[in-house]
Amino acid sequence: MPAADLPDVALSVRQPWAWAIVAGFKAVENRSEGSIRAGQMTCRRIAIHAAAGMTRKEFEWAVWRLDRHGVRCPAALDLPRGAIIGAVDVVAIVTASESEWFGGQMGLVLENAVMCDPIPAKGALGYFPWARAEALAAPLPWMRKAGDGTGELFPDLNPSFDEPPKKPFGG
Repeated sequence: MPAADLPDVALSVRQPWAWAIVAGFKAVENRSEGSIRAGQMTCRRIAIHAAAGMTRKEFEWAVWRLDRHGVRCPAALDLPRGAIIGAVDVVAIVTASESEWFGGQMGLVLENAVMCDPIPAKGALGYFPWARAEALAAPLPWMRKAGDGTGELFPDLNPSFDEPPKKPFGG
């Protein structure tokens, strides 16, 4: 998708969830009622911004969560951050859903996801008008230590995920 075809309004989502959205796997983006109101979120086509922040604990938990649904995400080093990475239609805002991806107070129901080549951009809270930035977020030291994605990323994590990693945030 060419940059000219992207919506001018974006929503920032932490990786690897941003990737899961534009790859068409994650059909609901969970948010609190307050963030939906404050962010002036409505049903419309939006660009998806991959936030610059991503901790190793967040990534490990997300890998486990995605794996539960048969989704294998790229290595952390391969996930662009600080960039617009695609677009999606927000078709509904719900307080309940049968979707395996629903798990918050409210959810943005997503359809028609498409990826694009990463476009450096700074993020913001809620829906925001995005503008091209200088560069993508640089890899974090833990990402470099994890390798290029061809080796064992989490040698201390049970590969069968019998025990899920601790969720790195509230809820």
